[in-house]
Parts: sequence; structure tokens; C-alpha cells
Amino acid sequence: MAWQGWPAPWLWVSGCGLLLVAFVLLVSPRCCRARRGLRGLLMTRSQRLLFRIGYSLYTRTWLGYLFYRQQLRRARNRYPKGHSKTQPRLFNGVKVLPIPVLSDNYSYLIIDTQARLAVAVDPSDPRAVQASIEKEGVTLVAILCTHKHWDHSGGNRDLSRRHRDCRVYGSPQDGIPYLTHPLCHQDVVSVGRLQIRALATPGHTQGHLVYLLDGEPYKGPSCLFSGDLLFLSGCGRTFEGTAETMLSSLDTVLGLGDDTLLWPGHEYAEENLGFAGVVEPENLARERKMQWVQRQRLERKSTCPSTLGEERSYNPFLRTHCLALQEALGPGPGLTGDDGCSRAQLLEELRRLKDTHKSK
Repeated sequence: MAWQGWPAPWLWVSGCGLLLVAFVLLVSPRCCRARRGLRGLLMTRSQRLLFRIGYSLYTRTWLGYLFYRQQLRRARNRYPKGHSKTQPRLFNGVKVLPIPVLSDNYSYLIIDTQARLAVAVDPSDPRAVQASIEKEGVTLVAILCTHKHWDHSGGNRDLSRRHRDCRVYGSPQDGIPYLTHPLCHQDVVSVGRLQIRALATPGHTQGHLVYLLDGEPYKGPSCLFSGDLLFLSGCGRTFEGTAETMLSSLDTVLGLGDDTLLWPGHEYAEENLGFAGVVEPENLARERKMQWVQRQRLERKSTCPSTLGEERSYNPFLRTHCLALQEALGPGPGLTGDDGCSRAQLLEELRRLKDTHKSK
């Protein structure tokens, strides 16, 4: 998904119109009341429109790429050694190496240690990923991209050019930059002894994929690389779908084994567990995890991975079927019962509450 020239005319017209109205209200000496109401106006009726304009500019034009490059420069200056200290996980001939990139993202190298072959997941900072490739002494043969957002796909161009035989995998529905090998739900990518299955999980974006590394070939736990679908005690925003869509994608993950290791796309653990404590303050599993996470973050250590078994015990976005969570949120129309519709409404309520909690 390379940028496609200047934004569509309707984006410029809408954006400039809103900015003009805001400017007039702010500078007019007779518009004190209007100025006081401007914030409320922008936060209510105009909020969604402004967001859609901004999101379209980010995902469909060169402005999104420029914003990503600015993020990259700032993060490299602020965190020259990465935002977190990570530890690789070594299994029987397979190594999973988290790479801290940008301000809170994670890229990953999945390595067949015998064949010295590597797969990169969401390599947003090509310099950091390339440094890890060289340090490990491996050959990059594939890039697995969970979705199109630049903070997950920004390194595709540089790495695919540097490694000429490297294949770029992702969903054809998502406009992945420099995509060479489109994937569909349940497709399998094989690299050495690595068997990695793509699972369609739309919601955050239309073509979002997660990748499941099968643990059977190396007699270890399976590993889920979840992008922006699922985080430790959280889930991604629904940018290109409905609550029902996101709920179905989360249920896809819920069908995996408890010992599956969760490798998310961001370091959001402390913030997410804080919100989970507001929703379920009596959840002892959450309290224990929060204490561990706080110790990790005091030393800037990564909190990855958790397990899906753990996530089921404290992640509110995976607990919409639980009576305890429904009761914690209180009575409300459509917020009880086991049917998909009411669970989707509960998911929407959780997202609304989290946004409110974050803004405080």
C-alpha cells in the first residue's frame, strides 16, 4: 500500500471546511459563547467526521507515511536501544525474538535455528529488524504483516529490497505495502520447520490477520502473533468493522489452547490492566498480573508473552460471556445473556469505558 498521491477531493473540502469554521469561531470577538461551545461541538457531532478524515488521510495518502517517518525518527532519538528490554524464547530448534520498535510497538523474528532462516512479523523499523537479523546470523525469507497501518508495515519496502528473495505476506483486502504473497484465512506459510497459519480477524482493519506458529513440529507451545487484535488485557480499536465483527475475531482466538503464547503488537500491559481493575476490581488474577507487570515496567522490561489461559482470566475483552463481568458493568439493555448481539453491545460498552478511563 504505497501512498496514492494527493488525498481525494472530498477529504480536502471537508477538512478545510471544518478548519475554516473553527478558525472563524475562535478569532471573532463576538463569539465567546461559540468558543465555549466549540469544544463540545468538535467532541460530539464533528468527532466522528474528523476522525474519519484523519484516518483516511493516514491510511490512503502519503501523509500517513510522512507521519510514520516522523514517529520513527522521534522513537529512534528517544529510545536508541528500544523502548523495552526483551528476552527471546528458545524452544527445540525455534527461537522467538521480540524487537522493541517505535514508542511501544513490537516486531518479531521467528527463527529456525537449525536452518538459520528467519521470518519477520510487522517489521515497522527496518533498521532495528536488520540489526537483529545480522546479530542472529540468519537469512530473512519472509515478512508476515498483520495489517496495513504504517506502524506495522513501514519496514516492508526497505527489508524486501535488501533481501531480494524475501516474500511479503498479508491480506489482499488490506492494501499491505509491497505485498507479494496474498493470504486467506487458514493459509499456511512454511519456512524450514516453521508452520505458521494465517487467521482472518477483521475489525481493527478489514483485512487484519493474526499468525499462529504451530508448536507441534518443535514440541513446544504454539505462538500467536496478534498484531492489533489482542493485547495483554486489551484488544484493538474497531476502525473498519463493527462490534460484531471484532467479537467474532476475538472468539477465533478464544478457540485456541490455554498454553498458546500471546505475542502482541504493542506494550500496553500496565494501562490495560489498570482499566481491567476498574471493570473487575475483585479479580485476583488481574491483581497478581498487575503486580508482576509493574515490577517489569519499573525496569523497562517487556511484558511479552502472556498466555491465552491467563488472558481468559483477566482480559475483559475476552470475558464478555462471563456473568461476573456482566454484573460488574451493571444492568442495562442488551448487556446480559449469552447471545452474540448482547456480547457485542457489551464489547462496545467496554471500549467506551476504556476511552473514558484513558482520557482522565
